[in-house]
Amino acid sequence: MADATKLSGGMRFLIAAACFVVAVAGMKAAGALIVPFLLAVFISIICMPPLTWLKGLGVPRGLAIPIVLLVIMILGLGVVTLLGSSLNSFSENLPAYQQRLAAQMSELLAWLRGHGVNLPEGAVAEQLDPGTVMRVAAEALTGLSSVLTNAFLIVLTVVFILFEATGFTAKVRAAVKNPKRSLAGAADVTGSVNRYLALKTVFSLSTGVAIAVWLWAMGVDYPLLWGFCAFALNYIPNIGSIIAALPAVLLAFVQFGFIKALIVAGGYAVVNVVLGSIVEPRVMGRGLGLSTLVVFVSLVFWGWVLGPVGMILSVPLTMLIKIVMEKGEDTRWISVMLGPSPSE
Repeated sequence: MADATKLSGGMRFLIAAACFVVAVAGMKAAGALIVPFLLAVFISIICMPPLTWLKGLGVPRGLAIPIVLLVIMILGLGVVTLLGSSLNSFSENLPAYQQRLAAQMSELLAWLRGHGVNLPEGAVAEQLDPGTVMRVAAEALTGLSSVLTNAFLIVLTVVFILFEATGFTAKVRAAVKNPKRSLAGAADVTGSVNRYLALKTVFSLSTGVAIAVWLWAMGVDYPLLWGFCAFALNYIPNIGSIIAALPAVLLAFVQFGFIKALIVAGGYAVVNVVLGSIVEPRVMGRGLGLSTLVVFVSLVFWGWVLGPVGMILSVPLTMLIKIVMEKGEDTRWISVMLGPSPSE
């Protein structure tokens, strides 16, 4: 048998590619189990700073963990209550919105025909069906709500992870020969992911609040629902803000007409450009460490493997892979390729 060290570079690449395909196929097949676990891991990472803060105040670990989890559960219950009532109300009013849309589309198409633009009325009305657009915009939220069936498992996993995290350092020191390097690597991974999630949460929350206030001022129905959509979908890079804007803009068109819908769309554009394209990059700087192309490809890849939750967690998961690859001499080139150009 040939020594593994004598394998050609091409053969090693093929073996690595085969392992990658097998791993991806396994993750996709076990998505129902992996998604709740990943959510529990990332919730645990988010919980660590407030947990550390409470312990610094002298609160015992056995009391600090329930306090943090109770706050998260209260917030989650409030969100579920808000979404449930708003979505039920929207479903009840959907027939009325469809009738208004038909009337608005007839007026708009008549105006376009008067200016020499002829469009098939039936096809356009079908494409702008508010129920269809709502379902497209809420697809990610629907995927998240399906995960709520495993809420008890997720909470229980978070509890065990948080209790286990306190003894993680001692275990690493006893298990590896170079604990300082291993602990530094683990701190690098959790620190980068935690920083990204914390900053992204702040900017997503700011986006959601700004959108909700803007829609409330414009008189659009269900501003809190669309604000929450803007908050949740802002975690999805590149296209999340566009998906979040579609139902609210269409609803503004149904309620008030074309001009006010443009004004609502302009408000979305201003909020997303100011927060997403100006303020957020200035605060995050180069801390993200991923190229724009890699961010978009990771969105598509993790969305295909793990569904809507994978889209939301695409950047943290890719950052995790990049940091791990950076630690090995043989895989450092992968980390470089995933990062931005050195000239940027």
